[in-house]
Amino acid sequence: MQELSAAFGSLDGATITTVALALLGLLLAHVILSWCIKYKAAREVKTHMPLEDGTQASIRRWIWRGATRCIRPLALLIWINGLHFVAATLVAALEEYQFSIDMLATLKWFQGVGNLAAITWLMIRIGATIDEALRKIAIRSDNNWSEILVPFAGRAVRWVLPLIAILLGAPALAVSPRTELIVQRSISILIIATLAYIGLQLIQVGTSLILQKQQLKASDNRRARAIYTQVTLLRKIVTSVLVLIAVASMLMVFDSVRHFGTAIIASAGVAGIILGFAAQKSIATLLAGVQIALTQPIRIDDVVIVEGEWGRIEEITLTYVVVRIWDWRRLVLPISYFIEKPFQNWTRTSAEVIGSVFLYLDYSVPLQPLRAELQRVVEASPLWDRKVMALQVTDTKQNTVEVRVIVSSRDAGESFDLRCEIRERLIAFLQKHHPESLPRIRATLGHGSDEMALEARVHRPAAVNS
Repeated sequence: MQELSAAFGSLDGATITTVALALLGLLLAHVILSWCIKYKAAREVKTHMPLEDGTQASIRRWIWRGATRCIRPLALLIWINGLHFVAATLVAALEEYQFSIDMLATLKWFQGVGNLAAITWLMIRIGATIDEALRKIAIRSDNNWSEILVPFAGRAVRWVLPLIAILLGAPALAVSPRTELIVQRSISILIIATLAYIGLQLIQVGTSLILQKQQLKASDNRRARAIYTQVTLLRKIVTSVLVLIAVASMLMVFDSVRHFGTAIIASAGVAGIILGFAAQKSIATLLAGVQIALTQPIRIDDVVIVEGEWGRIEEITLTYVVVRIWDWRRLVLPISYFIEKPFQNWTRTSAEVIGSVFLYLDYSVPLQPLRAELQRVVEASPLWDRKVMALQVTDTKQNTVEVRVIVSSRDAGESFDLRCEIRERLIAFLQKHHPESLPRIRATLGHGSDEMALEARVHRPAAVNS
């Protein structure tokens, strides 16, 4: 300590003058930089008001706002290099002392770390400003593509700029070979993770662009459901492959586990054979998911009957399918079910469907008034699509005739409601105007040698008039 005090006490006047001028120059540079940027930014905001005065003015305003945010990182960068110059000048004047060499190396290390931190901070500020500006542009834009692509570009810039700063500043660090190796591996992993993140975001953006115009709630949504099913399944497959490649690339960074990463990427065929024997069912299920996505025996929102249940396809994954049953229960089936077993798809080519209503009536039922009432009911109902309507006697039984009504509707839900309405209205019509047409049971009762014919009528209490 006494040696260090004596060394600094032996400095000549020229060295002290140089150091003082350098410190004064640092202070003046800091003040001038801050004042110029803040003054220019305030003038831009004051000159180009209000905010909606045009795209060019908005861009200039965001540039100067970003410059204002960069004052502190730039000041830190100036002070780090200025102080390094001052300290190096002082130590260089003491080159006859033994500690000067070690101090120069330490100062060099501090300068490298400081520059890396300052540049990274500066890039983070610039990236945040660009991201915020692009989001504002996307909000003002009327283009749907801009609303998705522009914010994605902002996020990508926000992540890439600090990465570039680390790549540029890391080689300047004066560290030991072991520390340099750790830094290099960390940077490599960070690069892979960043690229994987950008790739995942790009996949998400691409699917959003494709699906944004597809309306699943439209009445005729067959094409929308087809596109939605394909894009959703393919997105999951591509995402899985991208994550697998990213993990394998990270493993290849380390020598001890590099062979695992190489095996994942370079030996995909051998690994596929081994995994094929170990997980035949899983691979079969995955291939069934790919086949479903390409051939599309089912699509999102299709109306199906599976396992005796009526419902709609709610979700399709790589391994299972969720069917939302009419009473809001969920039926979960393996995706291979729709490849291996028969099922009904009511909306495979069209959502239109023909529904049937069966009535069991007495032989005395007048068919023409019943047909006229049916026509009146369906023509007054908004659920009928004006295509198919018929009333026919399809069977005769011992005590009743079977009358079948068929009507068409735009989809299965409307068909169910229309059938219920027809059933209710026709029964009410018969009860009111033709109660004798409701089902009856006739019986002949004998007593001794005298036979009495007795007709017993059995039907709904509301229709009994005799």
